[in-house]
Amino acid sequence: MTGAPLEMGPDQFRRAGHDLVDRIADFLGSLRGRPLTPGETPAAVRALLGRAPLPRTGADPEQLLAETAGLLFNHSLFNGHPRFMGYITSSAAPIGALADLLAAAVNPNVGGWELAPIASEIEAQTVRWVAELVGYPTDCGGLLVSGGNMANFICFLAARQAIAGAEVRSAGLAGAGADRLCVYVSAATHTWVQKATDLFGLGTDAIRWIPTDRGQRMDTEALRASIRQDLLAGYRPMMVVGTAGTVSTGAIDPLGELAEICREHRLWFHVDGAYGAPAAALPDAPADLKALRLADSLAVDPHKWLYAPIEAGCALVRDPERLPAAFSYTPAYYHFDTEGEEPPINYYEMGMQNSRGFRALKVWLGLRQAGLEGYVRMITEDCRLARALFDAANAHPEIEALTQGLSITTFRYLPPDLAVGPPEVEEYLDTLNEELLALLKTGGELFVTNARLDGRFVLRACIVNFRTTQADAEAVPDIVARAGRALDRKLRPSKLPAGAVS
Repeated sequence: MTGAPLEMGPDQFRRAGHDLVDRIADFLGSLRGRPLTPGETPAAVRALLGRAPLPRTGADPEQLLAETAGLLFNHSLFNGHPRFMGYITSSAAPIGALADLLAAAVNPNVGGWELAPIASEIEAQTVRWVAELVGYPTDCGGLLVSGGNMANFICFLAARQAIAGAEVRSAGLAGAGADRLCVYVSAATHTWVQKATDLFGLGTDAIRWIPTDRGQRMDTEALRASIRQDLLAGYRPMMVVGTAGTVSTGAIDPLGELAEICREHRLWFHVDGAYGAPAAALPDAPADLKALRLADSLAVDPHKWLYAPIEAGCALVRDPERLPAAFSYTPAYYHFDTEGEEPPINYYEMGMQNSRGFRALKVWLGLRQAGLEGYVRMITEDCRLARALFDAANAHPEIEALTQGLSITTFRYLPPDLAVGPPEVEEYLDTLNEELLALLKTGGELFVTNARLDGRFVLRACIVNFRTTQADAEAVPDIVARAGRALDRKLRPSKLPAGAVS
């Protein structure tokens, strides 16, 4: 027997690659006509793979690729489908898929410049371009990570070291006298903040949940009061987290005012722009969104509104030195030259990973293919379609349109003969819409998710999808009403007293 079991010669690789690309191209071309999901149970999907032990002998790679493509094409939820309007996961740019193939073929380790010269420089340029696109200083530090959680973690740890001091890395929070640090976030902030305070020593009790106003934006007077109260009680305020596009409604915190408060109290100002930051590129972006440029750090997710395939997050930090100050350790087996007028970029010193994949390539190529003007056009269109969806929902007699922010619209199914307001009716509407969501998610025609607004369970459509059209957006209310009407007929007799009907 000759050759390693995993080797493929050029001719075999070419045949397998051509066949796979043909299958992928046909799949992408067929997306609109496919169900969003087969709606299968976990047991049914597990049965496809079975419980066979690890194969003792190998198999033909061309056959394996064809078989696996069929599994993925026939048993997945397609976030590239025009009517996927659920979690903030965009339709992925096809050039990004090809970029991942190219990156994997060369397989650079973008932890040290010596291991990945051109890949390291492409990542540095990608960081600058992402910063430029959203209006953040381009001389910032930054790196590509797996997604929003990790980008926010990177910024959180940079803030922790900056506020608590270098000693926190060796002595810990208690040893550095920083065990009473606290973090200020709005009630609408993503759950990454609980993970960060838990994992990085502060504990979730360090979070100060600041209430929001009627627009789901952080209440700045409540923030000021909370900071004053903590200072009087001997706590040590560390950072304020503003959100540029909340997950539930697309709300934008008053970032300019939050920056002023942070300057006044010498706090670190972080903006979670994982979803909404790219909309700062729009000419008519609100001043509050453009104020993200004032942040000490910013999280952006290219696999959300820059249409990159998963995984691609980006952490940006205004002062580049804050990243190595928070992360740099050098293993004995690393002997990378860092001297000279232009020292190389060693990303292992700037984040949590030493070995790092070439995530930047798919973002870099997408930015080059579309350009700034292309991204502005696509993001503008997503926002316009979300507004069109809101207008269609508002005009529908069985849909209650609730909020519209950035490219997110919230609404709920509301039978026209119900008198809204009484607790028993609101409880029934929560149940009705919750069960309606479960039907929609598995029905294959439309995929939306949910939010909680003032305690109410509502449906939520988020459009970060360059394949979605006006017809798709305007079809949502009818799809929801048709399913909601049938479900209401089934549920109401057992769930709602007859006297609640108007």
